[in-house]
Amino acid sequence: MKTLRKITLLAGLVVASQSQASGRDYISVVGSSTVYPFSTVVAERFGKSTSFKTPKIESTGTGGGMKLFCKGSGVDTPDITNASRRIKDSELKMCHENGVTGVVEVLIGYDGIVVANEINSHDFKLSLQDLFLALAKEIPTAKEGELVANPYTMWNEINPELPAVKIEVLGPPPTSGTRDAFVELAMEGGCKKYPWIKDTKSSDKSKYKSICHSIREDGAYVEAGENDNLIIQKLQKNPDALGIFGFSFLDQNADLVKGSVVDAASPEFETIATGEYPISRPLYFYVKQAHVSEIPGMNEFLNEFISEKAMGQEGYLTDKGLIPLDEEKYMKVKTDVVEMNNLKL
Repeated sequence: MKTLRKITLLAGLVVASQSQASGRDYISVVGSSTVYPFSTVVAERFGKSTSFKTPKIESTGTGGGMKLFCKGSGVDTPDITNASRRIKDSELKMCHENGVTGVVEVLIGYDGIVVANEINSHDFKLSLQDLFLALAKEIPTAKEGELVANPYTMWNEINPELPAVKIEVLGPPPTSGTRDAFVELAMEGGCKKYPWIKDTKSSDKSKYKSICHSIREDGAYVEAGENDNLIIQKLQKNPDALGIFGFSFLDQNADLVKGSVVDAASPEFETIATGEYPISRPLYFYVKQAHVSEIPGMNEFLNEFISEKAMGQEGYLTDKGLIPLDEEKYMKVKTDVVEMNNLKL
């Protein structure tokens, strides 16, 4: 996977839409709740160290951010959208249909998705298969090809070594990139442990996705919104529940919650960086190139975000829980963004 993707032809740089963007004196950023704290700290430092206004950062979820971002070009649309997964083909098509044809993708680092609970509660040592069996809408029986509605209500019914507590998992809604990544990495990771289901991927991809990506709707999984801090608050009130959110929120609330072991790996900075922890994903932001020269401070804000002091191995974003890119990938991102947007370093 390339660290930065030119999602559109650069010829012309969407000149027709540039004039519409003038008239706003601050940068508008929407998107992922996971990337939100990283964007916020960059925006705050940018606002304090320059003469430009502090960018407006909104946590709308990755899917919600893409809808707003791809609505069109101009002062009434965001300049940047954060994403905790890569842009979908359908979203890129929506952008193009609405005249947003100059989109730049920037890989900023990595994050782990944790399954956490209240710090003094039970210790969970889960496998991806345990997670699939706990949260899937339908699960396979001993008979090959047969599926039944998920019957499990307790964790120890799935695995006798797990705590004898009710299955209750607080997680993000379908609009969230964290939800998308979780079903792809964790749910599908456990689902394909069953050979006949794994074989279905090549013969009937739609069926395979339906089995592996469908989360149960009987109350065991609770959609807790896009606010990961709210999930952490709810875990304090319900010590038996588990919550799904990004590693950065675990890192920032280590006195309140603890992460579950997954496939024998704990969610830690080092295990996510090396890929040992299995539920890890890249984080991005997407920029409207047409707005770079039209919205005051865009060049400078992008410069700050991709700077070594922010995104580097010892950058201030690592203090917020961002897993940084290795040196080669970082230099590739920095070089490409600088060249594409004519940033003046």
